[in-house]
Amino acid sequence: MPDADWRTLDADALDRAYDNRGAVADSASRLAGWRARSAVLRAERPGTLDIPYGPRPRNRIDLFEGDGGNAPLLAFVHGGYWQRNAREDFGCMALGPLALGLDVALIGYTLAPEATLSEIADEIGAALRLLRARDEAAGRPRRRLVASGWSAGGHLAALSCQWPEVDAALCISGIYDLAPIRRTGLNEALRLTEDEVATLSPMRLGGRRGVPVTVAYGLCELPELQRQSRDYAALRQASGEPGGLLPLAAHDHFSILDAMIAPDGALAQAALALARG
Repeated sequence: MPDADWRTLDADALDRAYDNRGAVADSASRLAGWRARSAVLRAERPGTLDIPYGPRPRNRIDLFEGDGGNAPLLAFVHGGYWQRNAREDFGCMALGPLALGLDVALIGYTLAPEATLSEIADEIGAALRLLRARDEAAGRPRRRLVASGWSAGGHLAALSCQWPEVDAALCISGIYDLAPIRRTGLNEALRLTEDEVATLSPMRLGGRRGVPVTVAYGLCELPELQRQSRDYAALRQASGEPGGLLPLAAHDHFSILDAMIAPDGALAQAALALARG
């Protein structure tokens, strides 16, 4: 049977359609495991933590660099429907890319409802500009920068393709059309306007042409999350944009990040391929 059209769902059904935590029984333990592994990495590499890029407390970047000198940079944005979690909890996402010779930046941002989604997007843009400015100040030649993110971070990584700082993107289990979100309980904190749906939905934007984007999702995710990824990738393909769709078998919305943490995981390998251009 085909998946139900989100426009036909009542409020409760639509809330369930986007309830990733409710759909994955071990989601809390997975988050706790990421926090523990991230704390170890932060303790081992304290040199470039908490780099400020703006005035708000969460306007900070954790930068993990290898020994490559001018290695490509993966900028990762955490998820949590733009209103939960913190960059500190996702440092372990750097483990796979670091082992493959990439540098990794974890970008924090102000959460809703303290910030609107427009303000959050502006913060991600400011963080990326800061990363480029640091390289220029250090006399580095321009290196390849791959924006990445998971869930809400996947949305923000897709948005970042509009900006000149970004050379490619790896979007993981993201939201690419905000119209359904505006009808869920998530919107109590987000307070999305019609204009924000139009201007902050990657599926509704032309963006810069020629930026490769890999759209990844788990085949055990909620149907709406899978649909969002398939529709976004199909739209890009129809427009002749580079990149592709990366469905991962046996992965749900949380287990999919195992494929980033492991150097031989499909996501870490996709990040490497994008970084190499």
